[in-house]
Amino acid sequence: MKPIKQQQHVLITGAASGLGKALALKWASQHAEVCVADINLQAGEQVCNEIVALGGKAFFVPCDITKTDSITALLETLQLRWQHIDLLVNNAGVASADKIDVEPMLQWRWVMEINVFGIVNMCQQFIPIFKQQGYGSILNVASQAGLTPIPFMSSYNASKAAVVSLSETMLLELADHNINVSVLCPGFFKTNLGNSLRTQLPTMEKLLGKLFDKSPINAAQVANIAYKGEVNKQFLLLTHQQGKRLYLLKRLLPLHWYFNLVLKQTLRLRQLLGDEHTK
Repeated sequence: MKPIKQQQHVLITGAASGLGKALALKWASQHAEVCVADINLQAGEQVCNEIVALGGKAFFVPCDITKTDSITALLETLQLRWQHIDLLVNNAGVASADKIDVEPMLQWRWVMEINVFGIVNMCQQFIPIFKQQGYGSILNVASQAGLTPIPFMSSYNASKAAVVSLSETMLLELADHNINVSVLCPGFFKTNLGNSLRTQLPTMEKLLGKLFDKSPINAAQVANIAYKGEVNKQFLLLTHQQGKRLYLLKRLLPLHWYFNLVLKQTLRLRQLLGDEHTK
């Protein structure tokens, strides 16, 4: 069973900026000690300094989730510092946007390597630790795009859908080991995800920026939803009311009705991006 009245130890990947930083600040504010894991040394240390200045506990460990040796070094550092690990938050990720018929395979591999295989790499090394200690929790950060995809983001959509499916599989496999699994599927909100965006579409970055700016909630609010959902051991964590409605329609409506609805809603986007079939 989980140790009683011990400080919670939380590892968050990609925690040097954006949602990862918001998640780190949230858990630290709830008296957890947070390991900020990221490839960005300077930004990661700044997040830790900010947490400490607010009275929390945090430390930085460099980690590239695409490299097994880097994850092994991270795990060894944590085992020397902590006697138990309570929560792994697989947040690190990147974005891509392109037409399905022209997106380079190198870009597909880049997205999958980070967004999918990076989580697999982390889980394969940390799940045995959770099994050994007899408990643990994993929060995988996917996206609303993994549930209700939008045009011109096929590799990103597919990678996040894979994270949802992976999380469902993990939930079933790990339930008997007292390991909880949750998956966070946020809609668009203002973050630094656009900084990692790879695309050949000239207007896509600008359009995504507008969607980020129009979001009714920010990164801190997404982090609050993630925290409450994980604490309550909920599996699927949705953040935006519009996304919740769309996902519900997808589940309840006949698929051809749902897709006709979505096609009408995304016509303007397709026109702005120059899809030849809308001209």
